Amino acid sequence: MRRGLAGLALLAVALLSGCATQAAAGPVPTDPKPTTTTTTTAPVTTTTTVTPPPPPPCAPNVSACVSLSTRQAWLLANGAVTLGPVRITHGGTTNPTPTGTWPVAWKDQEHTSSIYGDPMPYSVFFAPDGIAFHEGRLDEDSHGCIRLEMANAQAFFTALPVGAVVQVVP
Repeated sequence: MRRGLAGLALLAVALLSGCATQAAAGPVPTDPKPTTTTTTTAPVTTTTTVTPPPPPPCAPNVSACVSLSTRQAWLLANGAVTLGPVRITHGGTTNPTPTGTWPVAWKDQEHTSSIYGDPMPYSVFFAPDGIAFHEGRLDEDSHGCIRLEMANAQAFFTALPVGAVVQVVP
C-alpha cells in the first residue's frame, strides 16, 4: 500500500509540475483585439477650364443679335454681351424669318397675333410683316417671329427700347 501511495504521490507531483510549467510559460493567449487603421490620402486638386462661348456673329453696334443657324440670340450693350447666348425658335420654310438689320419699331407687353390669334407676351417688333421677339414654345417653328423662353422674352422686352438696333443673320 505504501508503494501505491508513493506511486500516487509521484503521479500527483508530476501532474502538478506540468501545471506549474504551464503557468510559468505565461497566460494563455486570447483572441487578438481588433485594430483600426486610418489611411489618409493627399487631397486631389481638380482644375476646371471653362471655354467662353464664341462672340455673337453680328455687328458690334447692335443691341440684339440673332443667329438662325445656331438658334441663339444675344443682348448687347456697347458691343459687350449682357445676355446670351439664349435658345430661340424662328420661322420655318413656310414662314421664314427674314435676315437683316432693323430698329425696334414698337413694343407690346400683352400682344395677341391679329393673324393667328396666338398670345405673344413681351413682343418687341423689329422687322416688316410683324416680326418680333416674344415668349413662345421652343419645340416648333414660328410663323417668322423669334420665340424666347419667358425669362428671356422679359429681358429682351426690358432691354430693347424703340429705336434699338436688331440684327438677324443666317
